[in-house]
Amino acid sequence: MTHRDPPNRPPRGPRPPGESSGQSPWSGTHVRSRKERFDDRSAGVRGERPAHGAPARERPAYGAPMRERPAHEARSHEGRAHQNRAHESRAFDNEHDAYAHEGEHASHPARERRSAELRLYGLNAIHAVFSRRPQAIRKLYLAESRIPALQPLLKWCVANRVGYRVVDELDLHKLAASSHHEGVVADVLREEPQSVSTWLRDLPSGPQCAIWLDGVGNPHNFGAILRSAAHFGVSAILLPKHSSLTLSGAAARVAEGGAEAVPLVRLGREDNAIAQLRGAGFTLAATVVKGGTDVFSAPLPERTIYVLGAEGEGMDRELASACDLRLSIPGTGLVESLNVASAAAVLLAAWAR
Repeated sequence: MTHRDPPNRPPRGPRPPGESSGQSPWSGTHVRSRKERFDDRSAGVRGERPAHGAPARERPAYGAPMRERPAHEARSHEGRAHQNRAHESRAFDNEHDAYAHEGEHASHPARERRSAELRLYGLNAIHAVFSRRPQAIRKLYLAESRIPALQPLLKWCVANRVGYRVVDELDLHKLAASSHHEGVVADVLREEPQSVSTWLRDLPSGPQCAIWLDGVGNPHNFGAILRSAAHFGVSAILLPKHSSLTLSGAAARVAEGGAEAVPLVRLGREDNAIAQLRGAGFTLAATVVKGGTDVFSAPLPERTIYVLGAEGEGMDRELASACDLRLSIPGTGLVESLNVASAAAVLLAAWAR
């Protein structure tokens, strides 16, 4: 059997003398040896692949001076460095994203850990945590301008091996997801609400006031209520069994430290909770827009629980009917009512006088 070469391919073996180089599209093509191909591949690995047919550049001997980097290569190197810094910045930015999605796949250990932590911001909020339970602080981020004001906290972090990081304004904004960070952000352990039984067991005798929040969900209102509650010495904020209301960074900042001063108490079944509270000597007072007794003229019991409902919807009718008193805040009537946070401050002032 005779072997034939494929069309348009030069025949094997040496080209006959005198054959024209323009007769075939393969003419003039340099067929490289195995050594040349190996040298090209090796040069490519080193980043200095030569053109076909060109000799590979020699590498300088050890200790020999390296060639000066051309301008375009220098710019390329700077660009790679900038990309690396951008990658680090993106990794830092993703810390906030991890907290933003902590509710997804809650069974993951890292997500469970994050769900047990709370990202606080605001100078007074973080000072309050440091004063009351410093061991809850897990990580601290601060602006350079806040270093003098946070010296005791920074010294404590160093002594207890708690990490802290000085960052710029933009990073703080991203970490807090707010421009109201006041130059400091901290990750702290959440403090779980007490049970009503535990709270009543440890409650001192004498005059006491607490607030039952029924349906309140706005974090800024919640924070303002906590601030007023701390100011007037409220014993606790009572949360219904199935309430989704929890302390957030926004609520803690608005509370200005009040979130650490006023405990949260998780109630059980409504009828059982009411019985327990009455058994401890408390009178439940439903706050209504109209039809209640003037809070400024009504004699308020020494142990009072104000029941506040959400704006618009108000409190649950069955809960309102189960209360012992119905109180209203008098006004001009030019507006329908105060918002729940303002109403709480007025009611607490009336009880404290």
